[in-house]
Amino acid sequence: MKKHLNTLYITTEDTWLALDGETVSVRMPGRSAVRIPLVNLEAIQTFGWNIMATPQLMAHCAECGVHLSFCSPHGRFLCRVSGYSPGNVLLRRAQYRLADDPYASILISREMVAAKILNARTVLQRVCRDYNERAVVLQEYGNTLASYVRQARRATTAEQLLGIEGAAAECYFSAFPHFLLSDDWSFQSRNRRPPRDPVNSLLSFAYTLLAADCKSALEAVGLDHAVGLYHKDRPGRPGLALDLMEEFRAPLADRTVLTLLNRKQLSARDFIHEEGGFVRLTDEARKLVLTSWQERKKDEMMHPYLQEKVTIGMLPHIQARLLAQHIRGALDAYPPILWK
Repeated sequence: MKKHLNTLYITTEDTWLALDGETVSVRMPGRSAVRIPLVNLEAIQTFGWNIMATPQLMAHCAECGVHLSFCSPHGRFLCRVSGYSPGNVLLRRAQYRLADDPYASILISREMVAAKILNARTVLQRVCRDYNERAVVLQEYGNTLASYVRQARRATTAEQLLGIEGAAAECYFSAFPHFLLSDDWSFQSRNRRPPRDPVNSLLSFAYTLLAADCKSALEAVGLDHAVGLYHKDRPGRPGLALDLMEEFRAPLADRTVLTLLNRKQLSARDFIHEEGGFVRLTDEARKLVLTSWQERKKDEMMHPYLQEKVTIGMLPHIQARLLAQHIRGALDAYPPILWK
């Protein structure tokens, strides 16, 4: 169990969550119960196959706006308990109209995808700057990503944009092995559902955390996280959250993963190889990743649009609010976040 800022993370199997007055009672095997006031929480996120919550707790969380999410041990989202959405119905109706308009959707989608590729290129350039001996090898990858940014901004259909994004992702992940400083880690290509090596397992877990943050940010401003502009409707798919997280993948999730691996904070012992070939983090390793994730979110940066210093953890909430303002018509265009 870890509590960071306003989120409670549960990573131990056979944990029992119950409502005790205005607190959540956490009972773990071999330990005395811990009680945490619900008023201090915005979310409870679990990672495991056998973590249980009472109906009374689920109902109270839904009523008081505490999001209770259940994920598999390796971070795949399973389900979420939430109450009525707090959003403005006019904002959501505007969102739905925008999602049904291919031209209006592509104007926002291509900026999000271009920002994703630019931010991936920034991560690559950072490696070049910090490790000069790798710059020669990575230079061509950087040039190719720059060309995909230009193509993304000229895309006229979602299908065309999807092809450009896929090619850019293949280029970026082809360069990814050069970001790893130790021979202890092998990375051939991006794989998921399920991840089949430690690096991919760690990336998937980080993306799960990022998706949860983006869903919460969208719900907080009144948008429907399931109705995307670029990621189209699919049952159980948080389309708009996937849209929003694109620009954060490389600078937030990937850099957290690279820091953990390159500083040798994780080793091969921190991963479990399951039957069927997929790989997941141990309980202790997940706790370390969660701690690193929250510490990273405490860092500050200058927001390029607002020109104010903000914590990285606030960025999804700021971008969700800017997106909502654009959907309402208060902003002429959506300004994606660009890392420096």
